[in-house]
Amino acid sequence: METEPKWVPVVRVCTLTVLLCVCPLCCQASWMLLGAEGSSERWSRDGGCHSLPLSGLQRDLCLKRSFLAPSIVDAARLAVGECQNQFRHERWNCSAGRDPAVFGQQLTSGTKETAFVYAVMAAGLVHAVTRFCSHGNISECGCDARLQGAAEAGEAWHWGGCSDHVQYGTGFSRRFLSAHVAVNASARTRAHALLRMNQHNSEAGRQAVVATMSTDCRCHGVSGSCAVKTCWRTMAPFGRVGAYLKERYEGSVRLKRKEPGAGAPGRRPPDKHHLVFVNKSPNYCVEDRRGGVLGTRGRRCNRTSGGPDGCKLLCCGRGYNTHVERRVHRCACKFVWCCYVRCRRCESMSDTHACK
Repeated sequence: METEPKWVPVVRVCTLTVLLCVCPLCCQASWMLLGAEGSSERWSRDGGCHSLPLSGLQRDLCLKRSFLAPSIVDAARLAVGECQNQFRHERWNCSAGRDPAVFGQQLTSGTKETAFVYAVMAAGLVHAVTRFCSHGNISECGCDARLQGAAEAGEAWHWGGCSDHVQYGTGFSRRFLSAHVAVNASARTRAHALLRMNQHNSEAGRQAVVATMSTDCRCHGVSGSCAVKTCWRTMAPFGRVGAYLKERYEGSVRLKRKEPGAGAPGRRPPDKHHLVFVNKSPNYCVEDRRGGVLGTRGRRCNRTSGGPDGCKLLCCGRGYNTHVERRVHRCACKFVWCCYVRCRRCESMSDTHACK
C-alpha cells in the first residue's frame, strides 16, 4: 500500500526561512506588548525578566542586567503613551489595543507611522534606563561622571552634580533592540529594506534623547552672587522628546526600495537624525482590520477647527453626528465655619461631534 509523501518537514523549513527573514521585526514587536492597553493587568514591572514578553536574546540581556527589568516595562508604557499623545488629533492615533500585534500592520508597513513607532520606542528605552540609573540606587550604573570636576576654559563654572548618563541608556537600547539576525543575500527584499529602515529609525529615536538634553546650573557664592556655578547635563521631559520626533515625522524622507541607504534622486542621504520610510501611508479613513487600520468612524472631532482634529479632515468628508451632553458638577463652593464646604449643584449642556 502506498504511503502519502512526507511533505510536513518541507513546510517547516519554509516556515522557518520566512521567520528568519522577518524575525527582527517580530522580536522587537514582542516587548511593545508591555505598552498595550491592559498590559499592567498582565505584566507587573516587578515580575522579573522571565515574566516579560521578550525574545530569547532580549531575555538573556535582561537577565544579565535584571535590575533594569522595571525600566523595560516603564519604557514601553512611556513610549506608547507619548505616541498616543502626539497623534491624539490625527487620523492615525497610534492605537495600541489588546491585539497581540500592538500596532497591527504598522510595524511592518514601512510607512511614516512605522518610522515614528520604532523611533519613539527606542527613545523611550533610553529615557527610562537613563532616568533609573540617575536615581543612584544601584552600583551597576549611575551618573555620568566623565565631566565631573572639569572647568570650562575662561568660564566661572565647572561640571558637577549628576549628569544623566545617556550613553549608558543609549548603549543598552542599541543592544536590546538590535536584530541579532543576519539577513542572507537571498532575503534582500522587502524584509531587508524594512530591517534597515527600522534600525535607522531606532537610532534616530536614541539621538533624539541626546539632542534634546539641556545644561542645568546651580549658583554658589555669598548672598547669591553666583560667583561660581556648578552645571550638569540633564534629559528633557519625554514629552519634549516626543514633540521633537513628531517634527522629524513631519519631515521624514522616503527611501528608494532598491537602495535602502539612499534618498530620492538629487537629495542628500538622510542623516541619523532623520526618520525614513519606504511606503506611502494609507489615508486611515476607512476601517481595514486586515491592514491594521481602525478608521475614524466614531472619533470625536472639533467642528470649528481647521487642523487635523477638525471634523472636515478627521471625518474624511463623511460628515459628523452631533450629540448634546448634559453635565452635572459642583459650583459656587463656599467654606462654612466650621468646618465644611458647601457647593451648589450646577448643570451645563454642550455639543459633541463624532465622525460618521
